[in-house]
Amino acid sequence: MHKKNRVCVISILIFPLAAVILVSGIAAASSETEALDTGAASMQLEGGTLGDVPFPHRLHQENINECSSCHELFPRESGAIRAQQKAGALKKQKVMNDQCIKCHLARSSAGKSAGPTKCGTCHQR
Repeated sequence: MHKKNRVCVISILIFPLAAVILVSGIAAASSETEALDTGAASMQLEGGTLGDVPFPHRLHQENINECSSCHELFPRESGAIRAQQKAGALKKQKVMNDQCIKCHLARSSAGKSAGPTKCGTCHQR
C-alpha cells in the first residue's frame, strides 16, 4: 500500500473516532455542569410583612424537573427575586401568586402532589 493511501485510510478511521470522543467529552462536561449547578437545597425567601418563606428548592427540582418553570420569571442566581423587585421589574407578590400558588393549584387539580395554596402556610413570622 502506498504511503498516500495509508494516510487516507488512517484519516478515515481516526477522524470519526476523534469526533465521537470529542462529542462524548462535551456531553459529559455538560452533564457535570448541570449536576453541579442546582443551587441551594433550601433557601429562605423574603416574604414581606407576612414573614419569610422557607423554600425547599431541591424538593421543587425533584418534583418539577424543569428549571424554566420558575426561572422563566427570574434568573437562576441568589437574590434575583429581591433584586428585580427593587429595580421595579417584578411586583412583590407576582412570584408567589403567579408562580407558586398557580402551580400548586394546577398540580393539585391534576391529582399530583402539591404545595400549600394559603399565604399563612408558607409565610413564617
